[in-house]
Amino acid sequence: MSKLSASLDKSPFLHANLPPTRQLRINHSRKKLELMGELCEIRGLSITYTLRDGKRIRAVDDLSLMIASGEIVGILGESGCGKSTLASAILRLLPAHADREQGTVLFRGVDLLTMPESGLREIRGRQISLIPQDPALALNPVLSVGVQIAEVLRAHLPLRPKERRSRVSDLLGEVGFDRPQEIYGAYPHQLSGGQKQRIAIAQAISCQPALVIADEPTSKLDAPLQAEIVALLAKIRREHGLAIMLISHDPALFAGFADRMAVMYAGRIVETGTTAQIFRQPLHPYTQALVQIAKSAVAASARTARQPFSAIAGDSPDPSHLPAGCRFHPRCPERMDVCSQRYPQAFLPEPSRPVSCFKYGE
Repeated sequence: MSKLSASLDKSPFLHANLPPTRQLRINHSRKKLELMGELCEIRGLSITYTLRDGKRIRAVDDLSLMIASGEIVGILGESGCGKSTLASAILRLLPAHADREQGTVLFRGVDLLTMPESGLREIRGRQISLIPQDPALALNPVLSVGVQIAEVLRAHLPLRPKERRSRVSDLLGEVGFDRPQEIYGAYPHQLSGGQKQRIAIAQAISCQPALVIADEPTSKLDAPLQAEIVALLAKIRREHGLAIMLISHDPALFAGFADRMAVMYAGRIVETGTTAQIFRQPLHPYTQALVQIAKSAVAASARTARQPFSAIAGDSPDPSHLPAGCRFHPRCPERMDVCSQRYPQAFLPEPSRPVSCFKYGE
């Protein structure tokens, strides 16, 4: 069995009828998360882009999310829903034409959005780090990868040159390179896509941060390499106890990996829950559609079904002309009259399961 198949086999929707012992482990895990403590809390965050023609696009709209210490939180949604904007906003790496209209990002109780740039430099890379979507663009083509990892250490830790080099070699071994000394002197163009992603991960964990933001870290890789990178991130979380915010458009990527998931659509979070809850019983119609697509992909991969992949009817909304009311209602098979009139608040059909859908309240 491949690593990818093994990962998919852990998907909660493949184990709908879990034995009591497995259910106890899940409940124990949830209680453990509650005891971990709050690490990062986003409150009412709204980010708007101003385009050259003067149009204003709200990419993130009144978004709230909490990440506990040591927790893996998955951010799931289609391209253009605001996932990467959220990642950039946390680290204040938004482009000049982006404005924070409201909200806070509290990291260990301190608002990163109002912190002086000098203080923020002590947090970026040291306490919060980013794994970019495309390491081929993020890495400097004229510097060896070992030097680029060492530069992160030099910026944040008082290490001597020999200590930095030793630390880089250890990091290269930790992310899966058998001959770290050879890789140290390699240039990005000499490495494969999967190897470049491992270099980006080594940079991200070099200073032992408390939170790693992984922005679509497997989108440029084929399926077996995706499974390897996810397994590597899981190993790093186990060994270092750091928290991970994993951003992806692929539901299957979170199976057997993320503790909780937040589903985004058109700039808003429409549903939050544990990964097991969302895969077993998705509540929002958009989440239901995404999970059905993941089921279809798993069935095709296992060759247990010969049927076309599921798809969500219609197109994602134009962010400059969002529909009135619930933003998903033009594509929703369960829409009601009220859905086009106003946006639904977050209802709680189950404890700790906020979902923005009028199916669960008025």
